[in-house]
Amino acid sequence: MPAIGKSLFEGVDLQCETNNTAHRTEEIRVDQLIVRRGQPFTLTLNLTEGFNKTTPLFINVATGGEFATQEQGTMYLLAVPDLVEQSPEAKAVWKVELDAKSSTQTGNLILTFTPPADAPIGLYKMVASYKDEKMSLAELTVLFNPWCAEDSVFLDDEKKRQEYVMNEHGKIFIGSADFIFSRDWDYGQFDESMVSICMNLLDRNLKHKKDPADDVAARCDPIYVGRVVSAMINSEDDNGVLEGQWETPYDGGKAPTHWTGSISILKQWQKNEFQPVKYGQCWVYAGVMCSVMRLLGIPCRTVTNFSSACDENQNLIIDKYHSEDGVDKRISEDSVWNFHVWLEGWMRRPDLSEDSRYDGWQVLDPTPQGESEGIYCCGPAAKEAILKGDTDLKYDVSFVYAEVNADCVDWLVKSDGSLEKIEADQKRVGKKISTKAVGSDEREDVTDEYKYKEGTKKERSAFMRACTTLEDHLREKNKLAAVNILAETAAGNLTIIETENEPRSLNEVSVKILNGTTEETDAETLPPPPKVTMRFEEVSKPENGQDVSLNLVLSSESTADRPLSISISIQAMKYNGKLGETIKTEKKKETLLPEKELSIPILVPFSVYREPMLDFDSMKISALVKDIENPDHPYLAEDNVVLLDPPITITISGDVRLNIPTEAEVVFKNPVNETLKDCSLTVSGSGLWRDEYFVKLGDMLPSTQFRVKLPVHPYKVGQKTAMVDFDSSVFRDIKASSTVTVKK
Repeated sequence: MPAIGKSLFEGVDLQCETNNTAHRTEEIRVDQLIVRRGQPFTLTLNLTEGFNKTTPLFINVATGGEFATQEQGTMYLLAVPDLVEQSPEAKAVWKVELDAKSSTQTGNLILTFTPPADAPIGLYKMVASYKDEKMSLAELTVLFNPWCAEDSVFLDDEKKRQEYVMNEHGKIFIGSADFIFSRDWDYGQFDESMVSICMNLLDRNLKHKKDPADDVAARCDPIYVGRVVSAMINSEDDNGVLEGQWETPYDGGKAPTHWTGSISILKQWQKNEFQPVKYGQCWVYAGVMCSVMRLLGIPCRTVTNFSSACDENQNLIIDKYHSEDGVDKRISEDSVWNFHVWLEGWMRRPDLSEDSRYDGWQVLDPTPQGESEGIYCCGPAAKEAILKGDTDLKYDVSFVYAEVNADCVDWLVKSDGSLEKIEADQKRVGKKISTKAVGSDEREDVTDEYKYKEGTKKERSAFMRACTTLEDHLREKNKLAAVNILAETAAGNLTIIETENEPRSLNEVSVKILNGTTEETDAETLPPPPKVTMRFEEVSKPENGQDVSLNLVLSSESTADRPLSISISIQAMKYNGKLGETIKTEKKKETLLPEKELSIPILVPFSVYREPMLDFDSMKISALVKDIENPDHPYLAEDNVVLLDPPITITISGDVRLNIPTEAEVVFKNPVNETLKDCSLTVSGSGLWRDEYFVKLGDMLPSTQFRVKLPVHPYKVGQKTAMVDFDSSVFRDIKASSTVTVKK
């Protein structure tokens, strides 16, 4: 017997390194126990006396503190040997086994625990009771487990698990459908601070504040967790991680284009007592959410939708307005973004069907574009539901469906304020939907997973289904007319024959459905002339700092000469479609000859676009063409030109060894004939720098080059990516990266 006053418990070995390695969490840290549900882990408990099996060892496992209950699955009572009669209402049944290698005579107990595959994720406490004494056995974190077949996030492909859970580095695609670029993003989900940050994030959501017991219990479900994380990444409702800003100046924070990864943002949020970090835009929101989801164990990936619709009035039609000089002046509630980045998370959807048809990738979007059930979040929207047009399903399928498959209608705003329809376009929205390929940095096109091929019967059938399932919702908002309009538009049967003086949207335009035929109101009405087709051609790659040169090429099947009036406008544009200053306008009269192409040169000198484009993402080039002899049939062509940044490089040469200091070299040459002021560098990269490393460079004279060497302190082994951001008065946030392998 132990001496009087001596504890029955000698100590416990949590075997953190062994357990974490088995659970694929050792990259986070090995001094804390971090396990995945549905998978066993082992610890050793040493008593100061022999263990008598007639006197059970009780172990209470709980999450949620004082609110934990067996009925909600947040607490469970274990016993060795198992002599406990559990409540029939107990959920989330844990298991414990006494390993055969244990020495009961000496009190050396090797205990193997298995969290259930449906356990709520989060921080747990294990308290052991033996005879009349208690001991805090362990504090541990339980995560989702995509390696466990019983877990609702199970992904049956090791290469995909390595990419979508374990990979700390990614590519996010930006630009436009015709100018696609990739941006390196450091997810860094296995940074040692991430468990603390993510648990704090879950505990600060509005649902937790309202009912902490229900919130913690609901964390067994990745559907619920996905919605919570989507809401918490933005700051609209709940002091979440990121505050959005789509306009300059970015006072009190950093421009969204500055960021190269998630960790510096998440650390700043925690360090500043959970006040929102300034500032984010869609790719930043998505990148940060991807980091949190991967840490929690939900397979996920960022996805970019080029020509992404924002359908504010929820009628699956995007209205765009153009003045007669080609300049897009009229404000519309709707918009088409050059690109929009969201997230896909992998999970089962038993809430939608019993046959697993909606399982798999789900769209989650933390960018605060609108409320979902009263909170700024979006999804999870089953990708299969988006493809089929099942817009009545939760969550937010109709919103995402519009982003990838809304129809566009272009309107000419005449001088008297009336509208003339230019064209209806079923193919403009939802192009080249992109994600990083598994195991490489290549772009994978996943458009076919969101929509059937444009113009096919399947695609139009899905569109009609989407319209039909939205009908009840739209009727409640007095938008039934819009449903009829878009249904006919889908079938190609809509003809505008009359307009009001100042309509504000398609719903206010007087229309008549003609069932595929044109109703003749005048016996002498002539058919329209053959269409003038237009396209833009690059003369050279559009580079920031150089003149931009394009050709507008026109052609027609007409057999007669076509005198044309051509209005060209060039405007600065944000990636979300918001227009800035008009850079240049031109008006010309040219004649299009039969069976000939007409080429109109367009030149935009750097000196002309330098100031207007400083804080904008692309040039919107519009050409409005009218047949002088048939002016009632205008033609429109548009192009979004994204400028290539001048080159910058970062390299780390030689062998890179763990915990041995080395250097990175950054090289950049000023390509323009003016001084770059307020130049600075920021370097970052998980495993190479623990925090962003900032260097102020001063001014750069024309045509000069700098070579800057920066200290590197590798602290993790494996393949790591060094990233650099260069900022100045002329070139904003130019980026480069290089990959190195850190060896022991």
